[in-house]
Amino acid sequence: MRYCSRCGSEFQDSVVNCTDCPTHPPLVSSDEMRDRGLPLPHELDQHRFVKAGIAEDPVTAQIFEDVLNERRIPTIVRPGRSGVVDELTTGNLLPWWEFLVPDKDQARAAALMEQVKIQGLATADEAGRAAEEEEREGELERAQEHAAPPAF
Repeated sequence: MRYCSRCGSEFQDSVVNCTDCPTHPPLVSSDEMRDRGLPLPHELDQHRFVKAGIAEDPVTAQIFEDVLNERRIPTIVRPGRSGVVDELTTGNLLPWWEFLVPDKDQARAAALMEQVKIQGLATADEAGRAAEEEEREGELERAQEHAAPPAF
């Protein structure tokens, strides 16, 4: 096999120049690539990124990204917005953010994202209960103000 030292493309031995590069540089042997310190195509990074989860709002997307970065999980965040096709096929009209991670980290990333969701729901429930309690206290105070006539 012969290789382009510019783009790294691999060609059969019968090919002389790179057809992928605009200047069509001459191809070299694998030994020449190694002598120049260039990797062969099969030696390049072979990480495969897969879907770990989806965020439905920008705040959650940022939280997910921060958590994954803290754990040193490489992440690709693909923002998307539903369009006409999504409306027809899924009925979805909302924005979303898809999180892609290396396949070896998928289970760990998905578990972390689920844990963040659960913590967020618990926090939202606590905030809801606190707001309801505050509202009850306000109603009780208003009821007491209207019930008791002023003393002279």
